Amino acid sequence: MSKTLHGVGGLTFDDKKKARAPEWNVFFALVLIVVIFEGLGALLMGQSLLFDSADRFDSIFNEARLKIIILQVSIIGIIALGSTQVIILGGIDLSPGSIVGATAMVAMSFAQVAEFNGMENPSLVFGGVSDLPVIVPIAVGIVCGVIAGGINGVLIAYTKIPPFIATLGMMVFARGAAKWWSKGQPISFPTDSYAALGSGMTPVFIFIALAVLFHLVLKYTVYGKHTYAIGSNEQASRMSGIKVEHHKVLVYTIAGVLAALAAVVLSSKNLTAQAGMGTMYELDAIAMTVIGGVSLSGGRGSILGTVLGALIFGVIISGFTFLRLDAYYQEMVKGVIIVGAVVLDQYRQKRNAARM
Repeated sequence: MSKTLHGVGGLTFDDKKKARAPEWNVFFALVLIVVIFEGLGALLMGQSLLFDSADRFDSIFNEARLKIIILQVSIIGIIALGSTQVIILGGIDLSPGSIVGATAMVAMSFAQVAEFNGMENPSLVFGGVSDLPVIVPIAVGIVCGVIAGGINGVLIAYTKIPPFIATLGMMVFARGAAKWWSKGQPISFPTDSYAALGSGMTPVFIFIALAVLFHLVLKYTVYGKHTYAIGSNEQASRMSGIKVEHHKVLVYTIAGVLAALAAVVLSSKNLTAQAGMGTMYELDAIAMTVIGGVSLSGGRGSILGTVLGALIFGVIISGFTFLRLDAYYQEMVKGVIIVGAVVLDQYRQKRNAARM
């Protein structure tokens, strides 16, 4: 008698089929992309992408380039953690990039110093509010994320507006709010404690900590089980007693908070906030998520897969820079990756359906 194991989303599989965890396929894709760039590097540049080709014996890997790769994807990766949960739920969120722009402007307004180099801060938004403890701008940013994500969730869960339309509206509104906040002018000169949030490898540590947290939450808590269940079959979940509408609001609110945290880290890293911050981040986050094996139909995927998808993104961007190709090639490749990820998702769905 074959043994049947429970997989994510309440689905089952026969262990006699030797089904491999989908994250392994993403990992193999990551290795293949690294090998391709190593080959191109040796052929065109005479250098290695990830390995130290200098005359050194104290290190095998090129730590500087590895740090750059991880740093490049850490902030968008934080957004992708929220996108992962939304897509597993069976939804979509187009607003994180604009939430980043709006939240960065608001949070930075509460993180400014009164004076810089002995001169009055020329971009001070609130004349009597400056040099506040770092917890204040962080809390303000989280509140922005709660409001934006909560509105998305309420519109989708209770008014039955399709997620694409509701979050598209939030995307346009939040970008406009970001421009309105300071009439399009950048906001700069944060306190040292706020600037420390984006310094060095801190964004990477924040990304890893959040990834571990939400991996455990999705895998071992009722919240995770309900998210997978709703994504797999919303009607069956409702009949089994799950408060579907309430859970949708919660998931979209968490996605909004993660976008807001990414905004805090990004503005801290850049030491300034601009209304255009986060443009197209939502598409990069969705691409990382789908590349990582999260199904656009909902009910399948994992945080680990999204982290691997983010690393694939980072290797590709760093590889193009390594090969000294112009930035517009990166944009073109990103477009191909997004379309390719959707095609790959459809192929996976058909293959899984054939196996069941």
